[in-house]
Amino acid sequence: MEIERDESPEARAYVRNVRIAPQKVRVVVDLVRGKNIRDALAILNHTPKRASLVVTKLIKSAAANAEHNHDLDSRDLYVHAIWVDGGPTLKRIHPRSRGQAFPILKRSSHISVVLRPRHRG
Repeated sequence: MEIERDESPEARAYVRNVRIAPQKVRVVVDLVRGKNIRDALAILNHTPKRASLVVTKLIKSAAANAEHNHDLDSRDLYVHAIWVDGGPTLKRIHPRSRGQAFPILKRSSHISVVLRPRHRG
């Protein structure tokens, strides 16, 4: 049995240890999955979330990688895959009444994006 592999060129970019919770970043990432670069950047430009700035910068970086490393035209690229993984969690405590301590989890994210050219035809 032979596994079929897609050998089309792709550009990747990553950002690690972003101090935004993964659950909040996934809301923004879901808006641009499968869109072409121009539409994705327009959507992110009008999204009032803090994570949209980080995702915008990440997509622009991946597009620059595609142009520089693979000689791809950025007008043909689309967001093939984008995902968010949890990063390290900073654990803090918040003192409460009667000597209790409640935990505060300051979560961070790792965001990855893969851009591929959309074949016209």
